[in-house]
Amino acid sequence: MDQKQNIEQFKGQPRLPKFAIPKSYHLYLRLDLSACTFSGLVNINLSILDSTKYVVLNACELSVHQVLFTNSLNHIFTPCDVVLDADNEILVLVFEQVLGTGEGVLSIEFSGALNEQLKGLYKCSYVDKGVRKNMAVTQFEALHARRCFPCWDEPALKATFKITLDLPSELIALSNMPISDEKINGNVKTVYFEESPKMSSYLVALAVGLFDHIEETTADGIKVGVYCPVGKSDEGKFALEVAVKSLEIFTRYFSMPYLLPKLDMVAVPEFFGGAMENYGLIIYRENEMLHNDLRSTAAKKQRLTIVVAHEVAHQWFGNLVTMEWWTHLWLNEGFATWISYMATDMMFPEWKIWTQFLQETNGGLRLDAQEQSHPIEVKIQHAHEVDEAFDAIGYKKGSAVIRMLQG
Repeated sequence: MDQKQNIEQFKGQPRLPKFAIPKSYHLYLRLDLSACTFSGLVNINLSILDSTKYVVLNACELSVHQVLFTNSLNHIFTPCDVVLDADNEILVLVFEQVLGTGEGVLSIEFSGALNEQLKGLYKCSYVDKGVRKNMAVTQFEALHARRCFPCWDEPALKATFKITLDLPSELIALSNMPISDEKINGNVKTVYFEESPKMSSYLVALAVGLFDHIEETTADGIKVGVYCPVGKSDEGKFALEVAVKSLEIFTRYFSMPYLLPKLDMVAVPEFFGGAMENYGLIIYRENEMLHNDLRSTAAKKQRLTIVVAHEVAHQWFGNLVTMEWWTHLWLNEGFATWISYMATDMMFPEWKIWTQFLQETNGGLRLDAQEQSHPIEVKIQHAHEVDEAFDAIGYKKGSAVIRMLQG
C-alpha cells in the first residue's frame, strides 16, 4: 500500500484513530480584530499508544505552517507530508520514521480567519461610543474547536488546556479559567490563563471585547462574574443572582463541589443559540441573559431563570461527567432541561413552574408525532450527523423521560 492509499484509510471514518491521544494542550493565539484573522501555536502533550507513522487529528478551515514532534528523548521528527482533508475535517501527519510508544509533544503553527458563521472562533460586532467595533467569541459545540486550533475534537478525549492570548490592550479577555498574569506591550497585551482541569475540546471558550462586570462570591468561595455590554451591568444582576443560587443548589444535589475557582457568564450580541455551557465561561445571546425590571415580562424572567439553571447544571452533568460520544446527547440535554425546572422550582416556588413543564415538552411531542420522528437516542455514526440530534425530541421529550424516571 503506498502513502496515498495509507492516507485514504483515514478519510470518511466516524472516529479518529487512537494511535495517539492528547493529555494536555498549551495554546497560544494572537488576534487581529481589524483584519479578522488569528494565528497560533499549539503544543499538545501526547501519549503514543501504538507505534505509528501517522498522527491524525481534527482541523477545519485552518492553514498549517509548521509541525514538529518531539519525543521523550528530545528527538525531533518533522512530518514528510501534511494533509489537510477539508471534507473530513482531519489533519493527517505522515512521518518517515515510526513514532514509538510513549510520551511526546506535537507542536503545530497555524492561522485562520474569524468567520461570520457563529461557529469556531468567530467575529461579532458591538457599538462603542457610536463606533461599530469587532469582538471575538467562540462556539465549539459540537464540532468547531477544530476551526480554532488543531485538536482531538471528540468528547471522550479529555485533556487539560492552558491558554495564552494576545489581544488589543483596551479589551477584556475571558476564558474557562481565571487570569494568572497579564503583560502590556503598547497596544497589545498578553493574557495568561490558569491551566484547566481535564475537559472536552467542545467546552473550551474565549470571549474578547468591551464589557461591564459585576460579581459575587458563593458561600464556598466561588467567584461568579457577569459580563454585560457597556452600560448594562444592572441588567445582569438577576442572572447573577440565579447563577449563585443554582451553584449552591447543584452543589448540594450532586454532593460534589464545583471544581473550578470561578464561573463567568458573558452576554454577546451575536450567538448561534440561547446559551452554551462552556466550563467556567457560559456564553449567552444578550437577550437570553439580560433582564430589565421595567421592560422584561414575567415570562421572560422565568425563561431566563430556566436557561441559567440549565447551563449551570451542565457544569456537573456534561462538563464534569461527559457523554463518551454524541449518541448520548439526549441524556446530556434532556437531563439539564429537566433539572433546570427542579432548580427553578426551588428558587421560586411561587411560580409553580412544574405546571408549565408540559408546555415545555409539547414541542418535542409535536415533532415526535411526525413521520420523520426519531428515538430520543439517535445513533451517531459520523460526527457530522450530530447536528440532527440537537432538536426538540432530544431536549424536550428527553426531559420528559427523565422526569418519568424521577417519578
